[in-house]
Amino acid sequence: MDQTGIIRDLLSWLESHLDKPLSIDNVAARAGYSKWHLQRMFKEVTGQAIGAYIRGRRLSKSAVALRLTARPILDIALQYRFDSQQTFTRAFKRQFAQTPACYRRSPEWSAYGICSPLRLEDFTPPEAKFITLPETRLMGTTRSYSCTLEKISDSRHEMRMQFWMKFLSHSPAIPTVLYGLHQPRPSSEKDDEQEIFYTTALLPESITGILPDAHPVILESGDYVQFEYEGPVTGLQEFILTVYGTCIPMLNLTRRQGQDIELFYPEKKERDHKPPTHIRCHYLIPIRH
Repeated sequence: MDQTGIIRDLLSWLESHLDKPLSIDNVAARAGYSKWHLQRMFKEVTGQAIGAYIRGRRLSKSAVALRLTARPILDIALQYRFDSQQTFTRAFKRQFAQTPACYRRSPEWSAYGICSPLRLEDFTPPEAKFITLPETRLMGTTRSYSCTLEKISDSRHEMRMQFWMKFLSHSPAIPTVLYGLHQPRPSSEKDDEQEIFYTTALLPESITGILPDAHPVILESGDYVQFEYEGPVTGLQEFILTVYGTCIPMLNLTRRQGQDIELFYPEKKERDHKPPTHIRCHYLIPIRH
C-alpha cells in the first residue's frame, strides 16, 4: 500500500477514536511504524502535523457537543482527552477565539475554527448557492424526538421516513414539493441528548386531503445557502453531515437562528404505500451572508 493509502486508513481510524487515548506512540503502534516515520509520512501526505490535526478534530467535535447538547463543559473536555476544564478552555479559545461558555451561548454558530476531517480521496464538494427566500406560509405537522449525537444519523433517517409516511397517509396524491423543517436544541431532560423538532409541511394550495393535526407554519424571509442532493434516500443524512462538517467551514459561513429547510421533489405523484428509494432534495441552511 502506498503512503496515501496508509494515511487514508489511519485518518478513518482516528476519526472513530477521537475520544480514546491517541498519543503518538499509540497511533504509531496502530499504524505499524515508528513514531518518527509516521509523523514524517503524515506531514508529507497531508501537510499537517499529526498531533495538531488530532487536537483540531477533538476541539471541533467538542464544539458540536457544546452547541447541540447541554452536557457540562468539564464532561465534554474529559471525553476528548483534556486533563482539566482549564486546559480545554485555553486550547478551545486558541482555536475558536472565544471560550467554550461563550461559544455555547452565542445565538449564531460561526464556522470559524472548525477543523474539517481530512479527505485524501477525490472529493468535489456540493455546490453552494446563495439565495434569499421570501416569507412563506405553509400548513404542517410538527413532531419531536430525542437522540444522542452518536445516533443522530440513524435516528433522523428513520424519523424522517415515519413522519412523512404518516403526514401523507390521508393525501390521495403526492404534491410536487414537500417541505421538511428541522430544528435541534439541547434536550431539557438528558444533557447528553438533543431534542429535534421536525415539521412536515406543504404549501396550502398543494393540500388535496385531510392533514391530521396540521397547523399554520410561517417560514420567515432571510438568506440561505442551498445545496442539492440526488441519490439513495439512505445517503441524505451523510450528505447533510458533509455539508455541515466540510462545506460550511470551507465557506467560513455563520449559521443564524432559524430552521434548516429540506425541499423534496417526489418522482411519483400517486401513492403506492412504498417509501422512495431515490430522492432529489434541496437542503437550505439559514446564514448571515
